[in-house]
Amino acid sequence: MLSNSCKYAIRSVIYLALNSTVNKKIGSKEVALKLNMPQAFLAKILQELTRKHLISSTKGPKGGFFLTDENLNNSVLDIVSCVDGLDAFNVCFLGLRTCSSSKPCSVHHIVEPFKNDIFTQLSNNTITQFANDIRKGTYFISLD
Repeated sequence: MLSNSCKYAIRSVIYLALNSTVNKKIGSKEVALKLNMPQAFLAKILQELTRKHLISSTKGPKGGFFLTDENLNNSVLDIVSCVDGLDAFNVCFLGLRTCSSSKPCSVHHIVEPFKNDIFTQLSNNTITQFANDIRKGTYFISLD
């Protein structure tokens, strides 16, 4: 349902939430290494997230990426919207052009509740909430 770019974006933003501050910025190389992602590809993703104000960055010797309080209050759905758009929540699971509750495909009523629940969960939970769950050990963003 999500592209690799989007998965990398979500994991890297949560990594930044856990490990960076305004005074401790992290480079894309470190994030890529810690999360086992291609560095050049991740750098482009992080630049796009910065352009869309979902994360923050500074250039120079003490530069890197970090999250402000405003960034931390974004939802994971904001990241999905930035990287992939929201079409995945609206398109037919089987790829039909016309699929709706009034004219459903054969799996529409099975898949629709799951897509709606994922959309709701991603929109109602902030980056801070996801990071806090990882700190508690409830969830993980890497196998390290």
